[in-house]
Amino acid sequence: MTVGTNSSPRQAAVAPAAQDCFGLDPDELPDGLVVADDTGRVICFNRAAARITAISPHDALGARIERALPLEDLDGRRWWALTDPYGGLATRCRQPERNLLLPGGREVLVSAQYVRTRPSGPLRRLVVTLRGTEARRRTERSHAELIATVAHELRSPLTSVKGFTATLLAKWERFTDDQKRLMLETVDADANRVTRLIAELLDISRIDSGRLEVRRQPVDIATAVGRHVQALTANGQAPDRFLVRVSRPLPDLWADPDKVDQILGNLLENAVRHGDGTVTIDVSPHEKGTAVTVTDEGPGIPEESMGRVFTRFWRGSKRGGTGLGLYIVKGIVEAHGGTITVGRGPGGGAEFRFILPVGAPAYLTQ
Repeated sequence: MTVGTNSSPRQAAVAPAAQDCFGLDPDELPDGLVVADDTGRVICFNRAAARITAISPHDALGARIERALPLEDLDGRRWWALTDPYGGLATRCRQPERNLLLPGGREVLVSAQYVRTRPSGPLRRLVVTLRGTEARRRTERSHAELIATVAHELRSPLTSVKGFTATLLAKWERFTDDQKRLMLETVDADANRVTRLIAELLDISRIDSGRLEVRRQPVDIATAVGRHVQALTANGQAPDRFLVRVSRPLPDLWADPDKVDQILGNLLENAVRHGDGTVTIDVSPHEKGTAVTVTDEGPGIPEESMGRVFTRFWRGSKRGGTGLGLYIVKGIVEAHGGTITVGRGPGGGAEFRFILPVGAPAYLTQ
């Protein structure tokens, strides 16, 4: 890295004494970087650090670390006096990341590495990394929203289950067989709703952690589509509401059949619930695999919402649902190595298209 000594803003972020300390430009780093030398004076204050802290590199460079970066913990104690990196225990090698405050209450995530000339030797360099708290706050809000959604979705069916079972236990002899059957059918439906929600939560956990397992088997995607359409018509949908078009020959598809059922179930349920008119399902070969397109004739998805369709809690309307289904669908498709897109159909309704690769598992091709 070549750093001059003129006063340009980019070059001022690293003092000349630090020129031999780095193999790259500190301004290229995504996180804030502050480095102090063996005397405790700042020799590096990169652009990300300036952005996160709102402190000018010109003010920080050459100043003592405690003045350049006046951090306090959440109890108001001065961080550098508390940790004493230059005069404290010589066996320490780092400070784990934690929330600290700058003057004015600006919150930052700070971690530090103590670079010593030898184990238990004097401090040669103090390396401090800074990160903003926005990403963590967004994650915390997402978790809070998930908990609130789960609590809301669980409350209704569990209240129903509790009410009906308590009533049946207390007054069993007062009800006719038809009344008992109706109440038990309601309990069964609500229990299925709770089971589905728990399954969704487990899927989200696996997707977020990258642990969603795909057990590939030969799948007849056209037959799977027909099976889902039959289930919807058996539950009261008009048979003429669905149009299935299959372009043959289709390539052999190796996928997880249960996961494919989840994808089709979510997309068709969305089309029925949020769309109008005919629901068209096209199954066709594609250069990257097998493509399935589900189109309805409803109002469609507003252009400004297209980018949020596959995020958590997005709902196309107020007609129920947790807003988790399409997030899970995207995770399942991508776990197969495929892609999914959303757009506007020929009739103006929503159009979802997913493509699954058709390659056989590695153990069959080796």
